[in-house]
Amino acid sequence: MKFCIVGNGAMGVAHLKALKAIPGMEVTAIQSRTAEGTEKTAKEYGVPFHTTDFNAAITRKDVDAVILTSPTQMHHDQAAACMKAGKHVLIEIPMTDSLKDAESLVKLQKETGLTAMAGHVRRFNPGHQWIHQGIKAGRLHLQQIQAHTYFFRRKNMNALGAPRSWVDHLLWHHACHTVDMFIYQTGDVPEQIYGVEGPHHPELGIAMDLAIIMKAKNGAICTLSTSFNNDGPIGSPYRYICDNGTYIAFYDNLERANGEKIDTTGVDVSGNGFENQDREFIKAIQENRAPNSSVEDALRAMQTLDRVEQQLIKHRH
Repeated sequence: MKFCIVGNGAMGVAHLKALKAIPGMEVTAIQSRTAEGTEKTAKEYGVPFHTTDFNAAITRKDVDAVILTSPTQMHHDQAAACMKAGKHVLIEIPMTDSLKDAESLVKLQKETGLTAMAGHVRRFNPGHQWIHQGIKAGRLHLQQIQAHTYFFRRKNMNALGAPRSWVDHLLWHHACHTVDMFIYQTGDVPEQIYGVEGPHHPELGIAMDLAIIMKAKNGAICTLSTSFNNDGPIGSPYRYICDNGTYIAFYDNLERANGEKIDTTGVDVSGNGFENQDREFIKAIQENRAPNSSVEDALRAMQTLDRVEQQLIKHRH
């Protein structure tokens, strides 16, 4: 299978590395905003074609599927263009930054019958998978998820420390991870949800601090704190408080609350969540089925984020 990667930032590189580890997969094209950066990444990872022209990249005959790691605000239009061009598409989280746009992509996916997947990589991190398998098997009963996602981002910089061409968002991007994970681990949309935000940045126009509390129908709760003001280690640890122990998942790793590491070898093919996610995308295409984290499945998280946004808008006025 042959792929086009759109975007050459941290997420684009993560997918380039993941696809290199999967036999029979080839990245034949890469497209990004700047010619110099795109060419540099293409040479580093042996991609034969590079361009700044999005349509030229995705419509190539040697491209079967596209992975979008572009700015969030471009996801809807680019994903729609991919499907209209007959290409399967994996959209990095979040698939859109509005419920309306997410519903539009779900509708288009159904019309085209192509594989369209939202990049909820937490579902594929071995640590989170270990918890999910324990819940499904009845070994664990979730009482609470306590999660925080912290950055220090008072200027518009990306994860690699370079200036961003777009503005990131705590609700539609970073909270999306945890909202989807809570839905995935409890099996349904939250029965109750409430969000509060701090002051908006005078230049960026976004809240720099956001907190969300959720309660599932089965009684489990989730408390999420997110911030662009955190002057300290960045990252997204999840504390799973269960009837049978407390566990801390940090990306691909998992340990008990006392610091004892849990061996997640064998949970999935790889110990890398991005590779597991990309393998699921590929298998779904090959088997002509909906992938775990299809755009239709991920719509539940978008609906929940929209509920929070409507609350926040109401309280601003």
